[in-house]
Formats: sequence, structure tokens, C-alpha cells
Amino acid sequence: MQKQLITDKGTVHYTLQGEGPALVFLHGFLEDHTMWDDFSASLSSDYSTVCIDLPGFGKSDVFSENHHMHFMAEKVNEVLRQEDISKCLLTGHSMGGYVSLAFARNHPEKLSGLVLFHSQAAADTSEGKENRDRTINIVNSNHGGFISSFIPSLFAEENVPRFSEEIDRLKQIALSTSAEGITAALRGMRDREDHRETLKKLDVPVSFIIGKKDARISTDVILPQLQLPKNCEALIMNDVGHMGFIEARGTTYLALEHFAERAFL
Repeated sequence: MQKQLITDKGTVHYTLQGEGPALVFLHGFLEDHTMWDDFSASLSSDYSTVCIDLPGFGKSDVFSENHHMHFMAEKVNEVLRQEDISKCLLTGHSMGGYVSLAFARNHPEKLSGLVLFHSQAAADTSEGKENRDRTINIVNSNHGGFISSFIPSLFAEENVPRFSEEIDRLKQIALSTSAEGITAALRGMRDREDHRETLKKLDVPVSFIIGKKDARISTDVILPQLQLPKNCEALIMNDVGHMGFIEARGTTYLALEHFAERAFL
């Protein structure tokens, strides 16, 4: 079911399927809620699945020049409030993981579990912040060119030919995203807080899904974070980049399904 959260400054689009314990899915940078369609459709036989277009992406509006991660997290919270969802398992891919961590810090009592899908808890380094600023300039000067080069780089190099159709679809989704929405997200990621302490304090299970060939988030950054949560598990995959929900769809789906079963015991 297609639904909307209507606020005085803009609208957030989301879908709701199924009944039961709530699974909430947040997409990554340059994506929209449809990246979770297969997962949501399969899991909705046992769960309520909520897939949200984060501000500036999909059918959701651009609210400001800087979509801070905590701002996006509050929009997620408003969706949950509208649907009378008091507790959920939250899954975030990449940028969606950053939003999930901001949500976890502010609303830990609303979590049954947290899945960081090719994501991590540290803030941007100084170099990372500079790269975000450079990317903002590139997007403003050559929106289409940036997308054409960026999307394939999310995959392990050997997977690019194999998933050419999926890459073309991702490009089309990204090209439909305004430069304003893209740069607002880049500023929000640049300015995000460090959430390693958030991971330490969580009393719910945490799952990391990791690709060894992820060019965007190195395993050197993620692996030390596995020791932070009180209850943590990880799926570490060979020959997978940043897009495990495409590059290893069956493996990542089963990992998420089994984690959800344990989280709601």
C-alpha cells in the first residue's frame, strides 16, 4: 500500500505491507524505497514491512539544503507514529544505516534490532568531509555524469557486467532524483555524528552485512565496530561490493530473515 506522511514543510512517501512485527527498511544514497521491493514482498507474509523514501529521494520532498541524519531519523519516527508502530527491526543500507543509527540514539526503546547493511557507525574523517564537498560541486555542475560513473563503482568490479540491467535501473532512479535532494543528503552525511557509542549502549541485537570488495566502506573501518554492540553478528561476503541486496540477493535475504526471527523471539 502506498502511503504518505504529510507535514507543513513537505511529504514523505512510504509503503506498508503485511501484518505482524514491524520491519522498517531505509534505502541508501541515490536509491529509493523500491530497492527493498523483493525483500518486503517476501517478508510481508510474516511481518509488517515499511519501506520509506527518505527526504529528497523517490517520491519524498526536499525539505532543506541539509538533510541531517537526525532530521531524516525524525521523519522515520513520524512515520512510525502515524502507523502506531511502537517497536521495529530497523534495516538501513549505507546512508540508510547512518539514519538508522541516528534513530537508534534518539529512540532506542523503539528498536527490536538493527541491521547495518553495508554501513558503519563512525563519522566522516576530514578527508571524507572534503570529498563530500567536492562531490556536491560535481553534482551541481554535472548531475548526470556523476551518476553514470558513481553507480557502477558501488559493485565489485567483476560484478558490473553481470548486473548491467540492475545498474541501468539504479541509474534511472538516481537520474530522477533532483540535484537539490542529492546535495542535501551529501551535506547531511558530511555533518553526521559518530555513533560508535550508540552501538555500545544498544540493548538489542545488531547485525552487520559486509562486502569484502566494498569500495565505499572498507572492512578496515567496519570490522573493529563488530566488538562494540553487546549482541552482534556479521555476514561477511567474498566477491561482493556495496550492493549485497543485488550482488548476493539470496544470501542477504536469508541472513535478514533469520536475524528477524531471532530479534522477535
